[in-house]
Amino acid sequence: MTAEDAATPPRRPLDDLLLYRLSRLLAVAGSMVIRLCEGRFGITRREWRLIAVLASRGELGSSQLAEAAQLDRARTSKAVGSLVAKRLVSRTALAGDRRQVRLGLTATGQALYDELFPLVTRINAELMGTLDADDAARFDDALLRLQAHAETMVAQAVLPKADRGRHAAAAAAAAAGNGKKNSTTRTGKAEAVSPPSSRSP
Repeated sequence: MTAEDAATPPRRPLDDLLLYRLSRLLAVAGSMVIRLCEGRFGITRREWRLIAVLASRGELGSSQLAEAAQLDRARTSKAVGSLVAKRLVSRTALAGDRRQVRLGLTATGQALYDELFPLVTRINAELMGTLDADDAARFDDALLRLQAHAETMVAQAVLPKADRGRHAAAAAAAAAGNGKKNSTTRTGKAEAVSPPSSRSP
């Protein structure tokens, strides 16, 4: 082993990371919920989340719904628009201020929730069935503590804000620049092999 090898920290696989393992679990088990939502009920998982929040909390304003569902306002607004178009959610303007709206489930939306929620509950129950009662209780307690600590970490962290629009624009500009450079290079090569116009008869 060289000195350089000794100084290089050992590489750890993603499987060692809690968040990656939770993400994999969600991807595998959650795929069954997605197939139910999209294949049988014609809604996305994000739309299902909003339906479930409205079913449990009643009518909410758009900002309240976004916060309760832990989604940003833009994604919530897009999903709400889709749910309204599907007549699963109603949008009612408040008297005296039409800019403020209340969102709630329609009768069709409530019926969808009443049918889908037991199916999602069954998937979760079957998944948790691999743990005995004591393990399940300890796991629930661990999740509560991890969630609380994660919220504390986020509140205390100093992190850059995500700006997907800026990064997308930068990527587009870079792609355009590369395209222009390649075009110039190709043009230069063509000019190098083509005879000058002054030599034409």
